[in-house]
Amino acid sequence: MKLDHEDLNRLIEKISSSDIQEFSLEGEDFKLEIKRNLLDQNQVINNLNSNTSFESKTIANKKSINDNIQVVTEPEAPQVAPPGRSDLTDITSPMVGTFYRAAAPDEEPFVEVGNNVKVGQTICILEAMKLMNEIESEFNAEIVEILVENATPVEFGQVLMRVKQS
Repeated sequence: MKLDHEDLNRLIEKISSSDIQEFSLEGEDFKLEIKRNLLDQNQVINNLNSNTSFESKTIANKKSINDNIQVVTEPEAPQVAPPGRSDLTDITSPMVGTFYRAAAPDEEPFVEVGNNVKVGQTICILEAMKLMNEIESEFNAEIVEILVENATPVEFGQVLMRVKQS
């Protein structure tokens, strides 16, 4: 979710003219919390990191109403995979969840580096909201790199593995 200058202004105006005492909204790279009549008037607290656009920083710094507005961008741990070779294809996480290499702790991993996989073959499991989602290969390939440790949280779009398509 992206929040531009106009959207932020409309949202603040609607909330300031309503009976809402607390409001929270989270997006990809921001978290907006508005709490009314809890602290001194005209106090604006900003904790922005580099993921927030310059325009959003300007909006947050300039906008002040008779409420307490807190814009917090929570820092994320760098989940960036090291640069790969141009002949490799990234397999990315289709969701936020926990990455598992095997169906159970005492079972063999679905794939190892060097294994060849076929279309539709399970390559890992992502647990999301207590549901186990089998992730299948979308092409015939050789596993070249596995970039995530077993039982590790992953983000949407995070590179899990790199393969060489055959």
